Amino acid sequence: MSDKLLCEVDSEGVATVTLNRPEIHNAFDDELIHELATTFDTLAQNPAVRVLVLASNGKSFSAGADLNWMKRMATYSEEENRRDAAALAAMLYKLDTFPAPTIARVQGAAFGGAVGLVSCCDMAVASERASFCLSEVKIGLLPATISPYVINAIGTRHARRYFVTAERFSAERAEQIGLVSEVCAEGDLDLHVQKLVAAIADNGPKAVAMAKQLAMSMSNRVINNELQGQTSALIAAVRVSPEGQEGLTAFLEKRAPKWMNGGEG
Repeated sequence: MSDKLLCEVDSEGVATVTLNRPEIHNAFDDELIHELATTFDTLAQNPAVRVLVLASNGKSFSAGADLNWMKRMATYSEEENRRDAAALAAMLYKLDTFPAPTIARVQGAAFGGAVGLVSCCDMAVASERASFCLSEVKIGLLPATISPYVINAIGTRHARRYFVTAERFSAERAEQIGLVSEVCAEGDLDLHVQKLVAAIADNGPKAVAMAKQLAMSMSNRVINNELQGQTSALIAAVRVSPEGQEGLTAFLEKRAPKWMNGGEG
């Protein structure tokens, strides 16, 4: 890993992945995309990781695509561009489907592809001075690769506006349309992220991972007999699992479950 990307996993299982190119507003290129993808893969295979925080150093969260990378893309053939875009698409998918909960820590501007990174996270906390822009059409391009994730986050109606206007919008507006979970003073950003981390840590580790998958897999499903059967079977299996049994027993005995004391129950 180069110094473009930092990664740390603390004793509580909180993995912090930090974009570290503040001199160019954390713009990303093909090398950083590869490093992000590799890092997400490595962390996903680490059972000790309970939460992933995606952050960045400097004034901006990320300005999107690096200018030098864009210059190279301008000379690529269509097939070369396809392969280049596929690498970005694969990295975004790894973040979107990361097994543990993910939190974007957004301290400043997030433009272009960076909005995709935020959209792929389960939660996003932004400082009051953060701003956002789906800027691709300004230079005759499209937010194509990030579009599924952005639309999942903000909905089709808002996407139809911001995809075509390329307006810059505030953290407050981002919260209104669902891109951001909460907005706070810049000095309180870490505190708000930590509150979310602490809330997740209080819960059953396996249940948290399954609950995230549940939310994703049940989206836009038709509620019918088949679905009712699937969800009934799922909760039945979880109730008799070791973690489920520990959680239920702890609740009935009015004590903290073992996972809150460093174990998984």
